[in-house]
Amino acid sequence: MNDIRRTILWVIFGFSMVLLWDKWQLHNGNKATFFPTTPAVTAPAAAGAASGATGAASVPVSSAPVAAAAVQGAAAVPGQPAAATAPAAARERIEVKTDLYRLTFDSEGGSLTHAELLKHADLTDKNRNFLLLDESAQRVYVAQTGLIGGNFPTHKTVMTAVPGPRELKDGQDELSIRFESPDQGGVKLVKTWTIKRGAYDIAVKHDIVNTGSAAVSPQLYLQLVRDGNKPPGESSFYSTFTGPAVYTDAKKYQKIEFKDIENGKVDIPRDSPNGYVAMVQHYFAAAWLLADGTQRELFTRKVDTNLYSVGMLTSLGAIEPGTSKTVDARLFAGPQVETMMEKLYPGLELVKDYGWLTILSKPLYWLLDQLHKLLGNWGWAIVGLVLLLKIAFYWLNAKAYASMAKMKAINPKIMEMRERLKDKPQQMQQEMMRIYREEKVNPMGGCFPIMIQIPVFIALYWVLLSSVEMRNAPWIGWIHDLSTPDPFFILPLLMTLSSLLQTALNPAPPDPMQAKMMWFMPLIFSVMFFFFPAGLVLYWLTNNILSIAQQWIINTRMGVPPQFNLPSFK
Repeated sequence: MNDIRRTILWVIFGFSMVLLWDKWQLHNGNKATFFPTTPAVTAPAAAGAASGATGAASVPVSSAPVAAAAVQGAAAVPGQPAAATAPAAARERIEVKTDLYRLTFDSEGGSLTHAELLKHADLTDKNRNFLLLDESAQRVYVAQTGLIGGNFPTHKTVMTAVPGPRELKDGQDELSIRFESPDQGGVKLVKTWTIKRGAYDIAVKHDIVNTGSAAVSPQLYLQLVRDGNKPPGESSFYSTFTGPAVYTDAKKYQKIEFKDIENGKVDIPRDSPNGYVAMVQHYFAAAWLLADGTQRELFTRKVDTNLYSVGMLTSLGAIEPGTSKTVDARLFAGPQVETMMEKLYPGLELVKDYGWLTILSKPLYWLLDQLHKLLGNWGWAIVGLVLLLKIAFYWLNAKAYASMAKMKAINPKIMEMRERLKDKPQQMQQEMMRIYREEKVNPMGGCFPIMIQIPVFIALYWVLLSSVEMRNAPWIGWIHDLSTPDPFFILPLLMTLSSLLQTALNPAPPDPMQAKMMWFMPLIFSVMFFFFPAGLVLYWLTNNILSIAQQWIINTRMGVPPQFNLPSFK
């Protein structure tokens, strides 16, 4: 039964890896490998509209806006007449610098087309800043707003940038950039972006002025448009989800695959009084936020070849001549720092996706964050967190190792009996059960305590994989970035050695094939650690070292001196 116990433990570990891989696939936006589910097929609000740069002028105003109809060139915006109004000013790019950002606004629509994060380094070139939003030949990722419901200003309308400061100086707390559209369809749109010091949420104020002689009822859209490519420099070994996401109180957090938008297989709430829309990638996100209570219509859209949008549409009601209405929104564009996002908007922290183990991951992240505040280093915070978990599970581990020690103590008797009765399997089974009863040993005693801990350690795995705080965070010596693999593979090698040491400390199974598997399995599983971020490997290595120490102490106290059982592959 000792070999059965080991087999069960490896089955549990293997099944855990299967579950982990399956959730990883879903986290990456791929279909589940082992436990697929059939997504609901519901056409989105804009599904009936023609896509691409050509657009469709016949789309009713009440449907989701297709105002994203081509970041690169559509002259007409579906949902409104195609009549053109001469631009009031020449198109220009306005560059703005604050303590956190270097931004570029396009006077065409007053859109944000470039967001460089000054506090975060590029993944491939540490000498450059990380570029989140961009509109270039290589990639498209922009934030746009505009009006539909008539021949009103859209993100394609050239606006006038009001002169003003373009850099946040020392002593200033905020900086504003104002765009004014020409009169178009009896409406003037004034858009004011306000960036505050130390904040990754940008206030966007929309003043809609009726300059005509009749009442108008425009609708305001807020959208994020990006290509369907993975972010540059992202690891192909453990690539994470990239794509749109929406959140509402009704359906909570929903990730959307680009291919589901293309195939019309998106099932999100059409109307909601709350929630946000976002574009998510590993460590970073952008999201449009409206105040709760503002009725909004959520939409996704294929804009053009490999170009997609996610956004919100809100009705403004009737605006009488000579009057105006104001809609305040915010654009979050920055790192997925959980404690920061929780304060910005309910549910925004969920863009940092822990999957099905969120209920465990969130308190683990909180504890990790507190340890970092105390120790001042994320690497030592990881070591400290694993140590605290080991203390918390000490008695469970003690029972498991005590059971293993008892099994190890009677293993010579078991092996002698198996050899003596190898031709009488039924009698061998009866004799084995008699030995277990007399020695008061439960062969399954080491399994249950370990099973309880598996979800906790998988949850911690997702915390470390998802936390942007690990980016460019040093530990000691050669480890300068806990989010990338160890450059010299020292930690993975130590991890492999510790796994083999754990195997050597356990009694060898009597079955030769199982004995071989006991040595091959740690080697096979250790291969992936050579490609994992250093922070994850540090967590597993620390866990292994503490487990070995605890097992050594418990075995010694029980009078079962630790022995190294080296492999034999004859």
